Amino acid sequence: MGIESYLNHPTFGLLFRVCLIEEHQELFTTLYAQRLFFIVSNGSGGLQFDSISRADAKILVENRMRWLRRQGTPQEYTQLVAVHRQTFQ
Repeated sequence: MGIESYLNHPTFGLLFRVCLIEEHQELFTTLYAQRLFFIVSNGSGGLQFDSISRADAKILVENRMRWLRRQGTPQEYTQLVAVHRQTFQ
């Protein structure tokens, strides 16, 4: 999780990776405003962008934080807490 990742959305331009949601799904946000959020799925048909609300994105990140804390991965957890603060507070 220490590596920054970016994707180019066909309409909204450069997206910044917030975190992994689950296997083959990641949460991205618009690079500058961080107001639009997308779940990006990587499947057999290529990348799929599904827009979600800011509130739903926050819930996904908080769920991921809880999962990381339970799994005992303190470095990833600490990094995600910092991303959460920067993005949602």
